[in-house]
Amino acid sequence: MAYSQKQPDAAAVEEDERQYGSGPLSREELDAKYPHRPHNHSQTFPFHELFKSLFNPLNDIKKRPTGPTVARAKQGPHGPNNPSPHEMRRNIIQRFMSRWRSEVGDDFYPAMRLIVPEKDRDRPMYGLKEKAIGKLLVKLMKISPDSEDGYNLINWKLPGQSTTTRMAGDFAGRCFDVLSKRTMRSTVGNMRIAEVNELLDKLAAAQGESQQLPIFETFYENMNAEELMWLIRIILRQMKLGASEKTILDLWHPDAEALFNVSSNLRRVCWELTDPTQRLDDEEGGIGLMSCFQPQLAQFSMFSFQKMVDRMGVTEDDPEFWIEEKLDGERMQLHMVEDDSVAGGKRFAFWSRKAKDYTYLYGNGFEDDNSALTRHLKDAFDPRVRNIILDGEMITWDPESDLMVPFGTLKTAALEQQKNPFSTGIRPLFRVFDCLYINDQDITKFTLRDRYKALTQSVRDVHRRMEIHSHVVAKSVDEIEPLLRKVVAEASEGLVLKNPRSMYRLNSRNDDWMKVKPEYMTEFGESLDCLIIGGYYGSGHKGGRLSSFLCGLRVTKNIIDSQGANPMKFYSFFKVGGGFRAEDYDKVMYLTAGKWVTWDRKNPPTEYIELGGPDGQYERPDVWIKPSDSVVVEVRAASVGSSDSFKTKFTLRFPRFKRIRTDKDWQSTLSIDDFINLKAKAEADREKEMKVDSSRKRMTKRRKKELVIAGNDSKIKTPYGGPQTKILEGLNFCVLSEMLQPVKKSKAEIEEIIKSNGGSIFQSPTAKEHILCIGDKKVVKVASLIKRGHTNVIKPSWILDALKQAEIDGPGKERFLVPFEPNHMLHVAPESREAIARNVDQYGDSYARDLNPQELKGVLEDMMPIKNSTFSPTAFLSELEQRGKGLGELRGSLFRGCVAYLAPSDGKQNSATELERKVARLRFLFAAGAIAEDLHAEVTHVVVTNEDRGQVRALRQQIAESGRRKIPRVVGWDWVTESWSEGTLLDEERFAVV
Repeated sequence: MAYSQKQPDAAAVEEDERQYGSGPLSREELDAKYPHRPHNHSQTFPFHELFKSLFNPLNDIKKRPTGPTVARAKQGPHGPNNPSPHEMRRNIIQRFMSRWRSEVGDDFYPAMRLIVPEKDRDRPMYGLKEKAIGKLLVKLMKISPDSEDGYNLINWKLPGQSTTTRMAGDFAGRCFDVLSKRTMRSTVGNMRIAEVNELLDKLAAAQGESQQLPIFETFYENMNAEELMWLIRIILRQMKLGASEKTILDLWHPDAEALFNVSSNLRRVCWELTDPTQRLDDEEGGIGLMSCFQPQLAQFSMFSFQKMVDRMGVTEDDPEFWIEEKLDGERMQLHMVEDDSVAGGKRFAFWSRKAKDYTYLYGNGFEDDNSALTRHLKDAFDPRVRNIILDGEMITWDPESDLMVPFGTLKTAALEQQKNPFSTGIRPLFRVFDCLYINDQDITKFTLRDRYKALTQSVRDVHRRMEIHSHVVAKSVDEIEPLLRKVVAEASEGLVLKNPRSMYRLNSRNDDWMKVKPEYMTEFGESLDCLIIGGYYGSGHKGGRLSSFLCGLRVTKNIIDSQGANPMKFYSFFKVGGGFRAEDYDKVMYLTAGKWVTWDRKNPPTEYIELGGPDGQYERPDVWIKPSDSVVVEVRAASVGSSDSFKTKFTLRFPRFKRIRTDKDWQSTLSIDDFINLKAKAEADREKEMKVDSSRKRMTKRRKKELVIAGNDSKIKTPYGGPQTKILEGLNFCVLSEMLQPVKKSKAEIEEIIKSNGGSIFQSPTAKEHILCIGDKKVVKVASLIKRGHTNVIKPSWILDALKQAEIDGPGKERFLVPFEPNHMLHVAPESREAIARNVDQYGDSYARDLNPQELKGVLEDMMPIKNSTFSPTAFLSELEQRGKGLGELRGSLFRGCVAYLAPSDGKQNSATELERKVARLRFLFAAGAIAEDLHAEVTHVVVTNEDRGQVRALRQQIAESGRRKIPRVVGWDWVTESWSEGTLLDEERFAVV
């Protein structure tokens, strides 16, 4: 590694000793563990350099107006003199890192752990949230909690007591607002990054307010308001800079993300990767024992079962895929090594998906007195196993009912097992589904089949303590639905489909593992009338006003009689914040003005409202309202699920506001008995075929097209029946498998193409020297060549590309042979890798041939985001929606999942109406809506203009005759325009056309 050549000055040496001498490992132990760790030649930057040179510039880019009109008018086309926002962010980060290397040295770890604090696993959590920090600052500044500033800090989500509420919902911003009036310094302080890290380490180790307050006092005395604001964001690990940790790691070193994925260790990334020109070896980039890694995750898929299976790459030769039950627990990795210093000779470590160390809970050895699990695993491993890494799910199991307990009780069960290891109560159970390392060998590059074989030969089931997770070997799509129905009936999480031919991909979601969960299915869709009983203040731009509401079910007469309860009593049921437009919020607040009461945790209004949880404080609202003073809202939900967070013990999944029911009062809302009866009826009617709900993803009508050359309408010619060109003359080929992409062709067809263009065919890759091996699948022969490592395996698509380019260039250049490119290769020998990579530019654009439309589209997509990014917009959006978050009020996602059929115009519209229709259509498409050419099965809305309302009857007749199970809504264009104006998807009934 190329470290700084400058000798460290005395101040840098002292700084190094201070910041690395007070952690879990002493400075000497760190030097022994990292013998080549870099040492800075100068002191670290002052802390304020972080936000002046990095944080604020990145935030300024986030605040810039976006959109094509602004980009054209203000920024012009992107280029070297006018970079895109993405390039600007990269430039800002690169400049800061270059300055650090030049002015400080090669040890970037002190800065990195403040830039991406959420990825710093070396520093424990502080145990401080917004309210706790607010109380500390109130005491520090010696102001009354009841004063305006004290109230604003402690109740940061609530509107301020003054008319200024711009900082409501932004805790760090509100802290700046209060601190700027009374900080000890008006200018930036002189604390350096190393000093800040040293104090933050002490803060993480501090116990209670008495130890935390002096540390905050030191920060307060040495920082101005802006420095303190950024410090608070670092403590809360809520930076929101607009640049992901992937970008930051990639700019530090090309292999930084890969090393972080296998180690989850920022310190190791910064200390082992100091020179960007020195790349990691393959072995260095693999997982290691007792080093936490970022696990592979299952993809959220919204495709049909058939499409899911197709995307896993099943073939006629190997149609197999695996179906596992999805477990409702916590993802966990287990590491075990031989260690004579531990009683029993085996040492264990456990880490969660978020790299939290749970060894203290589950045990570090067979004889660990605090073990909730390992003391039961003495017979769990084959005697030949010296060390191993297992991937699985830690779940809670109830031995009495012999059933899995829903998520949320795992830690309680583990703590109980620590106290009483042979208790018959609930316990942690580790279900193992993958083996990634065995006896000093990383096997993540092996197929899932081989890894599972290694797992079954290495691990033995320990009944209801550690067990191998079973799977069903399936060969037909028809096998999925019965299993899904079974897990739905058993209230399980769902299924995971896995590709047994796949290798393990760290920190990745891809089509090799795909989730199928009950809530993805088209099932429950009732509208319910429920009463608002509480409210929650929003954050960000919604700060200072109620943005979501707690709704409840009316307590029934039998409960009132048995408990002597107030007849006007409600149990908490669900929270709703989606579907409201501005006028709906205004109407709710108008009807309830002056009737909201701040929730008092010490004196909750149990006479009227009961919340969930053992202490009756789960999902506690900021304010509550007496039922007789409240309003009834109609909501629609996707499904019902069990939940301990609400008093009813169940809740709605993905509830959405539909309308305010001014015709109803608290006495006519849904009661607990009413809802139970409604739920039972819905379940009894649920006999229809279970299908994936594809309405959430954008559906586009796809037509199978012939592959054409970009800028040329001529089709690809596949020559047969004698030589057509001499482009392959003098070349020897061995075709090892069929062709899969871009078109499917048999081995014989590929050989015929080669012979028709002058090439020679051999059936063995060793039959002659200089044979080009052609293959598109890892059949046995291909796998054998790859294992040897020094033979290139070329995809058949290279042959088609060579023929296409010969056709484009014409007879005068038909001897020009397209060079190999990375996407032409199934396997590249190490000695050829660099030469082949030089045949394309940084985005994968070929220097030697014209691209087809699909390739050109791929190149353009790779330019932004970064090339080879594992980020998938579809998967990201699906995950947000499944977690009930979505994209909020972003207009670019407003109509996602909506497929509209536009009623054809009768041609009588005036120009103004026609223009309005065109604008609304463009808005619909911009906001992720899809437009259908006809009334096919996926259409969710039929949109007509006022002048076309005469067509409605005929359209409804067409819909009725189609026999569709799900009827699309017929709405006017004003549904699109008003939803756009309000920034939220409005209820269609208000705009229904009859």
